Amino acid sequence: MKLTRRAATVVLAGSVMVGMAGCAKSDRTTDSNTASGSSSAGSGGGTASDTFTFGAAGAPEVFDPYYASDGETFRITRQIFQGLLGIKPGTADPQPELAESWEPSKDGLSWTFKLRQGVKFTDGEVFNAAAVCYNFERMFDQNEVAQAGPAEYWAYTMLGFKGSETESLYKSCEAKDDSTAVINLTRYTSDFPILLTLESFSMQSPKALKDGDANNVQKEGDGFKYPAYAMAPVGTGPYKLSKYDEANKTITLVRNDDFWGDKAKTANLVFKVIPDESTRRQELEAGSINAYDLPNPADWKGLEEKGNQVLVRPAFNILYMGLNPEKNDKLQDIRVRKAIYMALNRDELVQTQLPEGAKVATQFMPDTVAGYNTALQPMKYDPEAAKALLKEAGAEGMTLQFAYPSEVSRPYMPDPQKIHDALRANLEAIGIKVDVVTKPWNGGYLDGVDNGLFDAWLLGWTGDYNSANNFIGTFFGSDVNDFHTWKTDFGKTLSKELDDANGIVDEGERTTAYEAVNKKIMEDYLPGLPISHSPPALVVGKGVEGLTASPLTAEMFDTVTVTKS
Repeated sequence: MKLTRRAATVVLAGSVMVGMAGCAKSDRTTDSNTASGSSSAGSGGGTASDTFTFGAAGAPEVFDPYYASDGETFRITRQIFQGLLGIKPGTADPQPELAESWEPSKDGLSWTFKLRQGVKFTDGEVFNAAAVCYNFERMFDQNEVAQAGPAEYWAYTMLGFKGSETESLYKSCEAKDDSTAVINLTRYTSDFPILLTLESFSMQSPKALKDGDANNVQKEGDGFKYPAYAMAPVGTGPYKLSKYDEANKTITLVRNDDFWGDKAKTANLVFKVIPDESTRRQELEAGSINAYDLPNPADWKGLEEKGNQVLVRPAFNILYMGLNPEKNDKLQDIRVRKAIYMALNRDELVQTQLPEGAKVATQFMPDTVAGYNTALQPMKYDPEAAKALLKEAGAEGMTLQFAYPSEVSRPYMPDPQKIHDALRANLEAIGIKVDVVTKPWNGGYLDGVDNGLFDAWLLGWTGDYNSANNFIGTFFGSDVNDFHTWKTDFGKTLSKELDDANGIVDEGERTTAYEAVNKKIMEDYLPGLPISHSPPALVVGKGVEGLTASPLTAEMFDTVTVTKS
């Protein structure tokens, strides 16, 4: 069975959409992605607050990051847990965290991690190599319910579990001594070890996992019943969970005073769940929260004029139009796919519907990822040439069912309906009859994409980590495939080319191979249509300093200070 990752496009959870008034352009006064305080409340004035309050778009389902798959949960667990590898602030690049260094064998199948010493979990248990191996074996050995459900990130990265038919990328873990752990793989992949930066691979207290029966996930109706541990997690991070007040929709973390590194700047970190974006803005302006995510791009300028800071993340995403040639046989002809692409006025779309800093995509990955092909140029907007191609292919007047999601805003797609309307008009201008379909994001849309129910659809991807395989491998690979291209002859060839590139140990050779595959995707296959890259933002209020925006939306809050005027 092939896997799709649309249900796990969750580095940042979508918030309920608020209609965008007018153009999404912004005349921002700063390019900084780090909060440095506002002119009205600098570090020299006012009194320090011991609490930083963040307006969250949604509530967490669990606090065990291994079973989580949404950005709102990860935003919280990121403050509580740490992994072997972390992410350098403001980038998508890995850096040491609980592992001080790591070294592969020549064949890339064994990785030796030298662990940080003097680290303890918040229950007092020592972090060491035995704890690392316990965590990996716990993740590997899951019951059937977890394998088919909440253990998503292991399934998508490691592929198989203990005893499953699918061979796992993970083979074993050895504790050589207290400060040395060796992780063995069944095959080489360019995703390892950077995939260890994912929240799902966080290190958790073995004692707490055992005592809390952490793996006892059960099916319950359409969802899952989690063990007690899932709501009482134990990590090594700068904060620890104090209270989850479901009635008042607040999650309170407190500083971990025994943290091995620099202590958190504020004693309390509070997440206040406010699903509506306009309400989050009102609460920021009222001073009841200090920050929130995904401000409406049309509001950026107004927010800054009131003394707030809009921190713009570097774009690490892609918006695309997916195409399903199995459902609509006209799409099997590459001339038709090219005609559709040439009909899309992407320059105009970027200028009118996306925030400042957005740009037209030339391929299915951002230019910061190794393997990006700098020689590729955007396909020219040419509706007349598109009409000619449709005529040549015998597809004049064809009907295209074109879907978009409702009840959501994504970093790469701030207003799905407006973007869909603009692209639909482009298609109709070359004579294509568009059958419009819309479904709620979590109410049929993602399932519809996964099950191939639409001819064409709007979707995108925010990268999990800095790897070509995390973009085009996720889209068109042999194990994980979002475009269902394994059903086509060219798709089978493409999957093999991607598998071959991912298996190249030498970094330079691998980068060259991915550049070549990107060229083939855009010039020979065109399985889908990359549209744009868009920089999402978050906003912080007056007196907030020390928050660095992350292209992965993986912000840490332990460096934040709050000054009350």
